[in-house]
Amino acid sequence: MRSASAAIGSVIVDDICEWLVDQALDEPDIEALFTGCCQRLHAAGVPVSRAMVGYSTLHPLYRSRTFIFTPDRPLFVEPHSHAGRNNPEWRRSPLYYMITNGVLILRRRLAGESAMLDFPLLEELAGAGLTDYFAYLVSFDGGRRIDEDPSGMIGSWCTDRPAGFTDEHLAVLTRVQRQLAVAMKVRVKGEIADNVLSAYLGNQAGRKVLAGSIRRGDGERIHAIVWYCDLRDSTRLAAGMGHEAFLSLLNDYFECTAGAVLDHGGEVLRFVGDAVLAIFPVPDESHLESAGRNALGAVREAMIRGQKLREAGRQVEFGIGLHIGDVLFGNIGVPSRVEFSVIGPCANEVARIEGLTKTLQRPVLLSGELAAVLEGATLADLGAHSIAGVAAPMRVFAIDDGEHPRPD
Repeated sequence: MRSASAAIGSVIVDDICEWLVDQALDEPDIEALFTGCCQRLHAAGVPVSRAMVGYSTLHPLYRSRTFIFTPDRPLFVEPHSHAGRNNPEWRRSPLYYMITNGVLILRRRLAGESAMLDFPLLEELAGAGLTDYFAYLVSFDGGRRIDEDPSGMIGSWCTDRPAGFTDEHLAVLTRVQRQLAVAMKVRVKGEIADNVLSAYLGNQAGRKVLAGSIRRGDGERIHAIVWYCDLRDSTRLAAGMGHEAFLSLLNDYFECTAGAVLDHGGEVLRFVGDAVLAIFPVPDESHLESAGRNALGAVREAMIRGQKLREAGRQVEFGIGLHIGDVLFGNIGVPSRVEFSVIGPCANEVARIEGLTKTLQRPVLLSGELAAVLEGATLADLGAHSIAGVAAPMRVFAIDDGEHPRPD
């Protein structure tokens, strides 16, 4: 590495800034972008011993993310939940002070006679041997405070150089961090788009929309195991509970069912009132076994979660129907307002199969077509049953738990 006291050539700084511009055009992941920038600064002779960057985002589970770079360790990545905004530790941090007071630059010496450790974090950094702290705040929206809009970046640079950062170091960091902010803005906006589309459409549908499938009729025929589940007695529950209590119950139920689907590799496509429509894609024959295993694993997990809720006093009863077949996976609606979903006979039939769970008093029913291709599953043949909208009776099966007799 170059001597820390050597002048840092403008050509080297230009190269770093040019690299950041290239990264903005290529849209790399944020971890690689930030790590690469810090490594290049370190190699150029800027004595960065610790660097942090954080940004607000739109995500159902977390409000922001931070990354901490140190030269000799893997990048540390930490998501922050929505509840964390009231964390006392965060409210005592220099970054919170900067955001709430509109301070764009904050520098603190951490060692020597001019040391100023007016935040707990600075005391911690000084105790770790760091000597200088230089923090900055960048808005992505032309001036509004970051805490009022999920559009901005905040970061800091630290060094363990005995004399701290020089004026030249700070000039280089100030220039580079502006280019870093531009590259970060491009990627953060892309991440927000990914997050929002995944939250509202599902991962697979979200990727298709971002790839350009936004017109009515855009879609493809896919082979999949289709899942449909429905909450029992929802009308009675909604009438007997307050709105907030029923919404809480509904979310518990979705965590049971849709959560189990997601945890086992499925794709949740729609919440139809209190029903869940999901798929386990089967791209080709080689994926059939794993898709079946994942679907049955999701069923078992949903049953376990439902039982735990009932033991906790929650009135959660539901039925699950599983089917397999070809469905059209694409956009339906009117030209100016479309929805990504699956359509076709298989999607309609699985809802009818789920409806039979009430009649046959089984929590889970599988179509004969799916039962025929599942290997290793112990199933009870419940015979053929007439289903509304389907010309021929459909044979259905239940997971054989030993508690119900097989039909004659």
